[in-house]
Amino acid sequence: MKNFWNYNKEYSKLRKNILFSIDKALKSGNLFFGNELYKFEKTFNRLNSSKFGLAVGSGTEALYIALKCFGIGVGDEVITVSNTAIPTASAITSAGAKIKFVDINENYLIDPHQIEQNITKKTKAIIPVHLYGQSCDMDKINKIAKKYKLKVIEDCAQAQGARYKNRYVGTLGDAGCFSFYPTKILGGYGDGGFITVNSQKYFEKMRRIRFYGIESLNKKNKFYGKYYSNEQGINSRIDEIQLSILNIKLLKVNEFINKRRKIAKYYKNKLKDTSLKLPEVGIGNKHVYHLFTVYHKKRNEIFSKLKKRGIKLNIYYPYPIHMMKGYKFLSRNKKLKLKKTEKLSQGIFSLPLYPELSFKDLEKFTKSLKSVMKSI
Repeated sequence: MKNFWNYNKEYSKLRKNILFSIDKALKSGNLFFGNELYKFEKTFNRLNSSKFGLAVGSGTEALYIALKCFGIGVGDEVITVSNTAIPTASAITSAGAKIKFVDINENYLIDPHQIEQNITKKTKAIIPVHLYGQSCDMDKINKIAKKYKLKVIEDCAQAQGARYKNRYVGTLGDAGCFSFYPTKILGGYGDGGFITVNSQKYFEKMRRIRFYGIESLNKKNKFYGKYYSNEQGINSRIDEIQLSILNIKLLKVNEFINKRRKIAKYYKNKLKDTSLKLPEVGIGNKHVYHLFTVYHKKRNEIFSKLKKRGIKLNIYYPYPIHMMKGYKFLSRNKKLKLKKTEKLSQGIFSLPLYPELSFKDLEKFTKSLKSVMKSI
């Protein structure tokens, strides 16, 4: 198992359909905002049980657009976690707001009990990150948000298809933000993102922000369809070629998830008797296992021994954002301590998991890992 992740086997299976679809998209004469986009948006919303939704350039831009749509910017604070991908933080600061980091629970998800005590008059939103493939405790989060009149923007980049009490992530808050980066549950062969939202008013505003503030829905607007900025927007287009690929893969998402869950089940069965802390599934959750993340206090020793056997693993994420040089300016409190976040970051690592991973490779890997575990 030389690569932690590889798309070549998947591409070999889908190559004929992908090339046909790309050719069709190119022949349509539309490189942006064509049939592939509208087909994708309609299908994604249907499969995710979303009222409204729009495709954008990336998961980072999805978060940024949602924040701007809700009027969150300079002088405002947004509560989120530090054990997440940098885009969660960069979207907030790009919108002009400040981040208020809170600690996590044992499942690596935002601890609802830490939220309320960190709310100030400047707090305008909460971004719960559905990390590794399962939902945060959205009932508690939404209850707090309602009490303090805060917006809830779900970061669903790693959890497409995950459910919380039989509802899809992305439909539980005010907006849901997804990523189609290649390694994701629904990964393209480039970049892309999506925003789901329950309000038509916000949906229309997000559509304008996506493309320079140009009105493309409300025909009553005198500048409808004209090159005129109704409000400050950005360029967050996703091209028809990328969408033609995503349209093929979108219909296979449940298949991808089922394979991921089978691999996760295999890992749990084979590694249950080791000293590794294996992933736990929260109450009411359907975990889609974007990543199979484990914890061990002797991670570095495990890594070193596996490396000698030609096995290289990944860590998501080795450095919490509040400890990164680029984001230290965010906190005036230099004594900011997120005990669980910092502790877990020193021992977490992820095992290879993607749909095309063969059980033969899994067997070889788990044998090596178990052998290493016995020697430490």
